[in-house]
Amino acid sequence: MDRGENIYIWQADDWPRWRYDLPALAQPLADVSRAQGTLLGRLADVGLALRDQASLAALTDDVVKTSEIEGEVLDVASVRSSIARRLGLDIGALAPVDRHVEGVVEMVLDATSRSAEPLSAERLFGWHAALFPTGYSGLSKITVGRWRDDAAGPMQVVSGPVNRRKVHFEAPPAVTLPAQVEAFLAWANRETDEPALLKAGLAHLWFVTLHPFDDGNGRIARAVGDLFLARADGAGQRFYSLSAQIQRERKAYYDILERTQKGSLDVTAWLAWFLGTLGRATASAQLTLDGVLAKARFWQRWAGTPVNERQAKLLNRLLDGFEGKLTSSKWAAIAKCSPDTALRDITQLLALGVLKKSAGGGRSTGYELMDS
Repeated sequence: MDRGENIYIWQADDWPRWRYDLPALAQPLADVSRAQGTLLGRLADVGLALRDQASLAALTDDVVKTSEIEGEVLDVASVRSSIARRLGLDIGALAPVDRHVEGVVEMVLDATSRSAEPLSAERLFGWHAALFPTGYSGLSKITVGRWRDDAAGPMQVVSGPVNRRKVHFEAPPAVTLPAQVEAFLAWANRETDEPALLKAGLAHLWFVTLHPFDDGNGRIARAVGDLFLARADGAGQRFYSLSAQIQRERKAYYDILERTQKGSLDVTAWLAWFLGTLGRATASAQLTLDGVLAKARFWQRWAGTPVNERQAKLLNRLLDGFEGKLTSSKWAAIAKCSPDTALRDITQLLALGVLKKSAGGGRSTGYELMDS
């Protein structure tokens, strides 16, 4: 890298004096604020139990998707169980949870449920240690709970095969990190002039540009953004997942991030993208809430119908959006029972009118919920 040129945003003479065109962002800000208000208004009318279920769904999505963005696939049932246990929610039988799932859950819940508390180096170190409980990222040993030291060379975001690596970004030198992070944290913890939602977008961008850890910077940057979003809406519970929306728009996320980090300190385009993504995340949360309400109506309708634990488990899987066709063999595999037992379970629910056979042919019969 030619150090004589301003290739990256942190090399600018006036770094980190962010600039943005507030009038150009006024309408997106208003749109997002209105969408969030509408969502919170709906939630205010549904009762505590359903709000808890909506929050559980959003937090589960957040934990799963923030890891998926980095190419890590977590078990959804384990994540949901971990969150439910920590929030004291009864979701029936709990799935086993591994240390890695627990670490991501700890970070996300700490960021969102304790958003009013100061952000500190120690808190960030705790998040990092939770993400990497063994001190390894994959097979590589990393420095955990401390800023990176660049012992192996500059921190770079790269892609492509080893012999044709493309450098998308190079982070500030490790020697500058103590002062750089101190400036970030001072800004994070004081009252500033930025509208709260814009501060969330700036916090995300600033942290991921510092890239202060050996690994986990993207996940922690999104947790930092979530902390500021929780401060902005003051709801005390999370009902939408920005990370899930970023995962759906993963290429656009990396593209705007790279352009911004190689651009000027005018970050209007980044903030416009951030607000647009936040708006779409809020719209998606409306659909999640629709699903929570539909599930509640379903169980209210069948409250007097005796179902066993296996049947309840599979019905909930259908209500949560079962992918593909539910056959008796899949039922047996998921419920961990014999094919004969699975067929008896299904036959009982067909007779009660809870299930119906799916339309269409095929080698095996599929089953779905009876229309309400």
